Amino acid sequence: MAAHPSGDGPFSSTPQTGSARESLRPAWVALLGLSAVFLFEMLDNSILNVALPTIGRELQASTTGLQWVTGVYSVVFGGLMLFFGALADRVGRRRIMLIGLLLLGLASLATAFVATAEQLIAVRAVMGVAAAMTTPGSLALAFRLFRSDEARVRATTLISTVGLIGLAIGPAVGGFVLSFAPWQVLLLVNVPVAILAGTSIRAGIAADDPTDLHRVPLDVVGALAGTVAVILLLAAPTLFVQEGVTAPLPWVLLAASLGALAFFVMRARRVRHPILDLELVARPLVSSGLLYKAATGLAAAGIGFYVTLQLQLDWGWSPFWAAIGMLPQVVVLLAGGLFVSPMVRRLGLDHVAWLSAGAVVAGLAIFAVLGHYGYPWVALALVLVAFGIRLNGVVAGTNVMKGMPSNRTTIGASLVDTATEVATGIGVAVAGTVLAAIFTGSVAADSWTPAQDAEFETATTIGGLILTLLAAGLVVWGYRRSRAAATSVSATRQEA
Repeated sequence: MAAHPSGDGPFSSTPQTGSARESLRPAWVALLGLSAVFLFEMLDNSILNVALPTIGRELQASTTGLQWVTGVYSVVFGGLMLFFGALADRVGRRRIMLIGLLLLGLASLATAFVATAEQLIAVRAVMGVAAAMTTPGSLALAFRLFRSDEARVRATTLISTVGLIGLAIGPAVGGFVLSFAPWQVLLLVNVPVAILAGTSIRAGIAADDPTDLHRVPLDVVGALAGTVAVILLLAAPTLFVQEGVTAPLPWVLLAASLGALAFFVMRARRVRHPILDLELVARPLVSSGLLYKAATGLAAAGIGFYVTLQLQLDWGWSPFWAAIGMLPQVVVLLAGGLFVSPMVRRLGLDHVAWLSAGAVVAGLAIFAVLGHYGYPWVALALVLVAFGIRLNGVVAGTNVMKGMPSNRTTIGASLVDTATEVATGIGVAVAGTVLAAIFTGSVAADSWTPAQDAEFETATTIGGLILTLLAAGLVVWGYRRSRAAATSVSATRQEA
């Protein structure tokens, strides 16, 4: 696969393509399996959250324990993606995917024997490992199934739509199941999902061609440094919430994460075969896509953190009406897939990438400045954020994959997911830190005083604007990188 796009249209194909419009129908078995993988990622946390009170009672778990039941999955998942992405490019994407699905099925079965919160946290950690092995591979394998950009966009849109349906219906399904079944059933549902995904992928996707694998040795030391850096960075926000911003432990973890990251970068520059070639990340298509994804994750985390608190605690809405208040976001996330291909066909991948990231930033800005004036402004912010996420999730990732060599596609997909996870962690940390610094008393109190209402509005404005400026800076930087990619392609055509 060429490192840069070629051709004349917004859905231009890379040099080895045939028709610019490929049908998805011949690959339906493979797409079924890849969609099931993404369904697991989206459904897992959303369906489990509704069961946390029940889990807390039955396992006698503390608040901290419940936070780690959900948090450990994201920490392990985010920390191991780069390692498994690099490994998959060397030993086979399909092979790592199938091993990860087997691990997922076994970990889910183990849920039936869980008796303590610590055991459940361990099971969730293993599920995070399985997710790190499978999720990046779903994008990489979908990209490799098709040769034209249009088919890739349509396939990725289909896969992500299935996952978003799981995200949307997860809480409702979880609540319904809990009305007549034990909470363990919510995790045991991963077993048939893993079987469906594994069977479909084995039948619909051929094993990797050995000549197309990345044959250089795996830098284990660099992989360990990168894993430690990301895990500590993702664990720090949870500890900031648990321990408070004045506690030393979260700051120690944050400093250790930055130290591990500095070592990772220095090693990548010095060793002959780094786990992540920084020159690949510096490619305009790759860097612009990652910057757009990071901006989207940062802004979405901020508004997601604040809106939930505003509706239920600041405005006093019941959980039911708070869920109704989030419906604009759910509807746009599900229906927005209808607009991805037409917009890309009309405007091109690059334009849609920066416009969608910009929409997310605009939504956060509207919420920060106008959200406390009434629900219509909150709804508008949610719609803009959801629409931007829906588009950016497809087009930015596609651009990253196009910018990578054909034997590094899985680590490219891992970079996309890692950028989102890290940006989300930073967004939650910034939003929570600002709120903790301004709000007096317990945020979880049954009722707030007028002074606390004012403090919350101040915190959402300041925190939202800080995240808006950070995300906007990433979008501008990404736009400049995408312009560099366009200039490079134009110069190549003129030379030809």
